[in-house]
Amino acid sequence: MPQRFKCVLFDLDGTLLSTGGAGIRALEKAFFELHGLARAMEGVEAAGKTDPAIIREIFTVKLGRDCGADSMSAAQERYLSHLESECARAEDYFVMRGIPEVLERLKALETVIGLGTGNLERGARKKLHRSGLNPYFSFGGFGSDSEDRAEILREGHRKAQDAGGRAIAAEDVLIVGDTARDIAAARVAGFSVVAAATGSSTSAVLRRHKPDFLLENFEDAGRFVRIILEGAG
Repeated sequence: MPQRFKCVLFDLDGTLLSTGGAGIRALEKAFFELHGLARAMEGVEAAGKTDPAIIREIFTVKLGRDCGADSMSAAQERYLSHLESECARAEDYFVMRGIPEVLERLKALETVIGLGTGNLERGARKKLHRSGLNPYFSFGGFGSDSEDRAEILREGHRKAQDAGGRAIAAEDVLIVGDTARDIAAARVAGFSVVAAATGSSTSAVLRRHKPDFLLENFEDAGRFVRIILEGAG
């Protein structure tokens, strides 16, 4: 029987790993240094949003003005300048249990593996560096490609076909995420989706958004592989 899914695109924060708040601290440092704004992320929900969308929201809600191209670029660069050091010192940084085995088993199946994340590409690489997972992900769709989550996933799909050297049908792509926004983006992009209750959303919350597959975590790597092979979890 042919393998059900040929390409898997993983969200990053809350799915592959937790940075222990490193991204929030880096962004708050950036806004304090650039605009004198303390606690920039207070009251701002980051889960499932793109980095540019979060920055834009801080400008609108906290600073009361639009974010132009120059301001966006400055905020991103200052954020990135702090991110790797914040990840390195984060006490609560960890890779989700089961993820290393899942990635190894997908690699053995010659599944095309990439990222589908709202992080800026350079930010995603910095967040992954401490985990040692970067080598699994040679490509991806990122928040630096688009502020639209569905378009980010489509970009990951395009890059997957380049990386795999073959056409991959949309029906053969599986998105892996941990938020309702991940599920919604996959639906708009036309891909199947597995939601994992490894981030801030419970399985009950995720179930209401009707993902194709729902996992509590990735500790049962065999179950995840069955989804990839058979489309049955």
